[in-house]
Amino acid sequence: MSMRDAPFDVRGSRIRWTEAEGSDPACVYVHGLGAASAAYHAHIAARPELAGRRSLFVDLPGHGLSDRPADFGYTLEDHADALAAALDAAAVREADIVAHSMGGSVAIVLAHRRPDLVSRLVLTEANLDPHPPQTAGSSGIAAYEEAHFVNDGHARVLERVGPLWAATLRLADPRALHRSATGLVKGTSPMMRAMLMGLSVERVYLQGASSGELLGHDELVASGVRVVNVPDAGHNVMLDNPAAFAAAVAGAEATR
Repeated sequence: MSMRDAPFDVRGSRIRWTEAEGSDPACVYVHGLGAASAAYHAHIAARPELAGRRSLFVDLPGHGLSDRPADFGYTLEDHADALAAALDAAAVREADIVAHSMGGSVAIVLAHRRPDLVSRLVLTEANLDPHPPQTAGSSGIAAYEEAHFVNDGHARVLERVGPLWAATLRLADPRALHRSATGLVKGTSPMMRAMLMGLSVERVYLQGASSGELLGHDELVASGVRVVNVPDAGHNVMLDNPAAFAAAVAGAEATR
């Protein structure tokens, strides 16, 4: 396992990832808002179904090990461009992008903009629409003014969330976290759902059974997205049901 980096803005700020050598196609793991890729996905890459695959655990700008420039926008498009810079530097093409929550939205934008980088999307409860419910972490963060969140809100949110998310949330830069949440709530043009339905690559969408019915399920299926309802799992499918998650990433049919 080695750490690598690449510049993602005009100032030379660095996006970083840890990488395990192996066979192609590479698996590129992308985390959600306030998270870090290795913490959520390293145990999946080590499972027998995926052992021996080249694996990259990318931390998006402002998160984990990556730089956090104060003048960066941190929109979904900005994150997708930074992710593309990392994959270009790593000479990755036609990868399996395995992405969680906000990272799934970023992965959709990446596949829309840079189809040469993506052969398959495995999305775990990715945000497909703007303005998620107020109970969602992104909506709660975006409800603050940026300065208020940086000075006080970040600490308040850390007190309210569970220990799992707090462990990585505290590593994210507060300004980057707020701008990322605001960009996620705003969405993209075209919207993430429309982008996903229009893609020609293989697409798998994992929904934790305890999260409830997936909005727009039938339309997604009709567009060619394989929707997998994962038992004994909530939003963090890879942590709640690693066996089913790894099977879906590996392309096994057992999770249908």
